[in-house]
Amino acid sequence: MNIEIYLDANATSPVLPAAIGAAQAALRQCFGNPSSSHAAGLRARALLDDARTRARRVLGAQDGRLIFNSGATEGIQTAVLSSLCALRERRAAGLPCGDLLLYGATEHKAVPESLAHWNALLGTGLTLHALPVDAGGRHRLDILRELAPRTALLCTMAANNETGVVSDLDGIAAVLEETGSAALWMVDCVQALGKLALDLDNTRIDYAPFSGHKLYAPKGIGMLYVREGAPYTPLLCGGGQEAGQRSGTENMVGIAALGAVLRALEEGATFGSHAQLFAMRARLAASLRAAFPGIAFNAPFEHALPTTLNFTVPGRSGKALLDLFDAAGIRVSAGSACSAAQAAPSYVLVAMGLPHERCANAVRMSFGPLADEAFIDAACARIERCGQALLAPPSAACPVTGSGAAPALPLPAGPAAAPCALDAQGLARFLDAHPNALLIDVREACEHALGTPRLHGRAAYSLPLSRLPEHAAWLGRETRPLVFFCRSGSRSVQAARIAGELGHATVRHLAGGLALFVP
Repeated sequence: MNIEIYLDANATSPVLPAAIGAAQAALRQCFGNPSSSHAAGLRARALLDDARTRARRVLGAQDGRLIFNSGATEGIQTAVLSSLCALRERRAAGLPCGDLLLYGATEHKAVPESLAHWNALLGTGLTLHALPVDAGGRHRLDILRELAPRTALLCTMAANNETGVVSDLDGIAAVLEETGSAALWMVDCVQALGKLALDLDNTRIDYAPFSGHKLYAPKGIGMLYVREGAPYTPLLCGGGQEAGQRSGTENMVGIAALGAVLRALEEGATFGSHAQLFAMRARLAASLRAAFPGIAFNAPFEHALPTTLNFTVPGRSGKALLDLFDAAGIRVSAGSACSAAQAAPSYVLVAMGLPHERCANAVRMSFGPLADEAFIDAACARIERCGQALLAPPSAACPVTGSGAAPALPLPAGPAAAPCALDAQGLARFLDAHPNALLIDVREACEHALGTPRLHGRAAYSLPLSRLPEHAAWLGRETRPLVFFCRSGSRSVQAARIAGELGHATVRHLAGGLALFVP
């Protein structure tokens, strides 16, 4: 369990070794400012130009603007600003332009939030309207046909970040053509790079933002494609970099790293083929079905990226499944990383009309095209262990002798004094000073069954937080120092607070939980 199986690539990806090498070379050898005319600046300029040329070939974008920026959020903001400035000018000139800002109901929140922000700031007075999707997560073309004549700006995705559902972009383009719509069109291509064939010159797409960290480049680097002739207003003005389209000294380290990823895409030997990726997804799906009988997949595989699975296990909360996978060293998510802290059903699945339980308890598993058979072998083995852990007894006993039971003790409901926290070094010092201290794992028994590390050489007992109330009598009379821990630190805080309220004199908890523990 010490080796992490990272299956949250739609949130972010590890950095490609070649990209790390390119970034280091840029720091050492191409650190010059590409706007400078001396030799160091010219070397940096050559690197910048090479990366842009590769990007144009990979995206099929020989025409139009191709601007390096900080990532998709900036690209979306720039596209929306450019569109709304042009629409405001059209309205001021009395030209028809439509009254709707139409966006897919399953868009990343960056899109409607940007539309609302700039619509209010620029005073364009347009109406935001969500374009519904069908049960398979694809845009309702029949409704688009009704709304297209009124649409000033249309925003859709190439592929959804939560479900992997691939949009029918050809169908959308056909509707815009059939209805004679003059709408500008932005397509969020963040999840498309490296997973879908792109030929932007031969599409009707006006704006296409990309983010490097979704495909093995570092965070903080991205691109924006703008179709030839589409309106453009710079979001950032100043020194005139990027041919005056995006001011600010270029992020040469990020551009070098992204250039290395684009080179790998061009050469074709680094990443798996679509056929290989589909086969890998099928293997993961088979393992999930075996481990979790009754599992429901929330998006049709035939219309989804081969690298994304979104599922719900009946009778199991999404939070419990995330904790279980995390205990097995498998990193997955409950949906968009941007919404991970919000305890709400997935708005993407709600828009698809799925039942509430499936929307509220969905789990996303995603991998990148760098995955190989050995990685999938390891992932399938871990998934199998997760299924077994749900059936297995805990691997260590609770330190309670006899029943020790007391009436159920409610967990603290309101704010209380924060119990004393220990980091890894503080834990070592505490255990040295208290050799009789008890380490207590308050994760659920199935998580403990998947393995608990020895913290500074000490074994831990399993006493799930859900069972603490029935052991209130034991907690009240135990005199040895207690150190509670869990996966993230949240459950151990509650456990320590309960023990403190019962009058225990020496209670600690591991800050940040096992996720941050470094011996």
